[in-house]
Amino acid sequence: MTVLYWLLVAVMVLGVIGAVVPAIPGTSLIVAAIVIWGVIHGFGTVTVPLVVAIGVLVVSMGVDFLASFWGAQRFGASKWGQIGAVVGLLLGFFGLLPALPFGGPLLGILIGPLLGAIVGELIYRRDFVVAVKAGIGIVVGSLIGNLIQGLLALGAVIVFLVTTWPLGAVT
Repeated sequence: MTVLYWLLVAVMVLGVIGAVVPAIPGTSLIVAAIVIWGVIHGFGTVTVPLVVAIGVLVVSMGVDFLASFWGAQRFGASKWGQIGAVVGLLLGFFGLLPALPFGGPLLGILIGPLLGAIVGELIYRRDFVVAVKAGIGIVVGSLIGNLIQGLLALGAVIVFLVTTWPLGAVT
């Protein structure tokens, strides 16, 4: 059981990384690992961590939306900039941006929303300075949201470790 326990903890650590880095599943990996542990050892052993992880999953979705919205509002982005950021994120995610000599899809996911927001704002306002400012605002908000999600995910993993340590680490 010790090997399984540490394997599930490794999956949870990947989930924490995924909460911060776009395109990697985040909190859902943590929930899945806790469910697997619950199936094997009974859900009575993971009730608290499972409730915490599901709560973190729900709150993370809200944080992601609110942080991006806050960044957009704070830096003066319009709906066109927000739509452009989403389109840019999708294009970057699927690798449809012009090829970059370094960074690969991860860089595309980071640059895509910025470029998309700038293009959206340029279509709407035709003012390059305002467009760049709005694009940066959306990206800053998104990055802040990702950091908050990472901290929440880390908290869920810590709750799991604290509540299951005697059962998982030494058997």
